[in-house]
Amino acid sequence: MPLLKNSVAPWSDSTLALLAHGYAWMPNRMRNAVDGTFRTRLLGRPTIALRGPEAVDFFYDEKHVLRTAALPDPVLDTLFGQGAVHTLDGDAHRVRKAMFLALLQDEAGVAALGEHVGRRWREAVSGRAPGRVKLFDVAAEVLARAVCDWADVPLSDAAAAEMARDCASMVDGFATPGPRHLRARRARRRQEEALASLIATVRGTPRAPAASEFPETDGAGSALEAVARHRDLDGNLLDPHTAAVELLNIIRPTVAVAWFATFAAHALHRWPPHRDLLRSDPQGAYAEAFAHEVRRFYPFAPFVGGLAARDLTWRGESVAKDTLVLLDLYGQNHDPALWEHPYRFDPHRFTGPQDPQGRLDDLVPQGGGDPARGHRCPGEAVTVTALAVIVTELARLDYGVPDQDLTISLSRMPTLPRSGFELDLA
Repeated sequence: MPLLKNSVAPWSDSTLALLAHGYAWMPNRMRNAVDGTFRTRLLGRPTIALRGPEAVDFFYDEKHVLRTAALPDPVLDTLFGQGAVHTLDGDAHRVRKAMFLALLQDEAGVAALGEHVGRRWREAVSGRAPGRVKLFDVAAEVLARAVCDWADVPLSDAAAAEMARDCASMVDGFATPGPRHLRARRARRRQEEALASLIATVRGTPRAPAASEFPETDGAGSALEAVARHRDLDGNLLDPHTAAVELLNIIRPTVAVAWFATFAAHALHRWPPHRDLLRSDPQGAYAEAFAHEVRRFYPFAPFVGGLAARDLTWRGESVAKDTLVLLDLYGQNHDPALWEHPYRFDPHRFTGPQDPQGRLDDLVPQGGGDPARGHRCPGEAVTVTALAVIVTELARLDYGVPDQDLTISLSRMPTLPRSGFELDLA
């Protein structure tokens, strides 16, 4: 029986190739694919990989692709947490997602979080003795302190440092077997237990008036209150563990901005003229464009996946129910059909009248689609705001870059400059 176009022999499995080639695996396969589509197997499961704006629309339509049961336990036990919003579909997903949308897309709330990031950054830098520091570690702790300040999660100095390390471990270890994965599981378990205890304390305490800097959500003031008081589709409070999972799904992605912050320093080092443009940017427009370009240019999430909800047809090919459907994120962000000179770092592609909303619709470092109706991350505004703040602060900071290994390996997921980007503070 002849194979379908873009298909592979039924015994061909790409799991080892994915682990070996990382971010490059899917773009390399896409170069030889017809219509931006190819078939393979991952962990023995039939898989189809898609790319492009039309594929984004197809992927994020729940009549086509479901996330329930699509995420394997190793990913849930490290990155997202068991019972997280990422595992829901339909009305249950929309009700839970509404809580995140209200918290993470409120302009005043996002701006307040950005102010916390700036304040914590300046404290961290001004309070350090001159000498060498690893930017990734500094940024992770700054972001952990800032988001917990904003969310009203109390942390001692030791707890803040542990939160930063644990959130970084959760992201670093989700896509790999071995010691990194075990550290990620331990880190998640430790933080879920601590936050579940905090949720129980909040529920046992009478509500205080809402703090003015936090958006109102379900009658609660802070993000901590909002998650603790949230009622799901069935009208019941989340159990303390699930509530802790969702609170951590606000904190952890914010700490993960440390990856982008480190890449931003890498970009400033490679292309120094951007420092002057950022320093002369009082309204922050160029800083936001720079943040978008960092997210487009550098590797973060390689792809997202779900399961075919029913027997489907994609561009003339049959896709059987429960087939694993992958959406190529890294490849789309470097697709020459969408981006002129895609391997050139150029924030100006996100500035001026030539930047219609379509540019941002094509940008999918954290997934695509409409966050209000699908599974796209509702915290992108937080990512861009926090990154723009750190980028601006970096451009103004007096530091040197000592000799180090700034290689960025595409075979490691998630990746970073090997050194974590060391700065020599004056």
